[in-house]
Amino acid sequence: MQTPELIVHQLKNGGELPLFHYPLLDETGIVRHCFTTRYGGVSEGMFSKLNLSFTRGDVKESVEENYRRIAEAMGVPYEKIVCSDQTHTTNVRVVTQADAGTGIIRPKDYTDIDGLITNVPEITLATFYADCVPLYFVDPVHHAIGLSHSGWRGTVARMGKCTLEAMRREYGTKAADVYCAIGPSICQDCYEVSEDVAVQFEEAFSGHESEILLNKGNGKYQLDLWEANEIVLLEAGVKPEHLAVTDVCTCCNPELLFSHRASHGKRGNLGAFLCLNA
Repeated sequence: MQTPELIVHQLKNGGELPLFHYPLLDETGIVRHCFTTRYGGVSEGMFSKLNLSFTRGDVKESVEENYRRIAEAMGVPYEKIVCSDQTHTTNVRVVTQADAGTGIIRPKDYTDIDGLITNVPEITLATFYADCVPLYFVDPVHHAIGLSHSGWRGTVARMGKCTLEAMRREYGTKAADVYCAIGPSICQDCYEVSEDVAVQFEEAFSGHESEILLNKGNGKYQLDLWEANEIVLLEAGVKPEHLAVTDVCTCCNPELLFSHRASHGKRGNLGAFLCLNA
């Protein structure tokens, strides 16, 4: 496992914006990326402070300012951010220059998109979280990137593999060339699931049951989404040395990170961001 670095970015207004970064991705030299925390924004109440959701009841202007701050800290154009439309699918959208600003400065013209891929420099992919797993993909050979949301439904359906396959179809990406990161999300100790969910994982991850499931003996199981996604990516052809797996749990750190479970649904959204350098 790798602890992502928490770097505090200084903003022009004198404020500070702490963002998680993975050295493994930065070392490719071709991308900028981050994973947000709750700090550094202007939202209030249960959205305090860096909420990135327009649909949970926060003030629209506050959310827009939060995005502007992230764009400034990353050094990317605010008007080129492109947002997912997450509904726990394995649908992956090919993002082009024509998509710039979708979900930020203009409405989405697509639905049911949990993964985004592109080879367009400065187009910044954005996906959203409050316990689910962010997956980052960087192909330094074909200069292509991907960013995907993988909750339990996405994980059991192998969203990581689906994203790699989409990148192969569009850009010729080979999994062995790709650098990946599994971002901050809920850990196994915090993530209890029912038997019907556990059965789906037992079937989808035959031979790995003991690695990802802990049977509590009362029809409840503890599920390790980090390990499950690692298995998905390695079996899809990603090299172990090209994979960073988080050890930061959203639910264990409710003051730092939004967690649906820890807050009982009273929360904002975190964001994962990824773009190719110009």
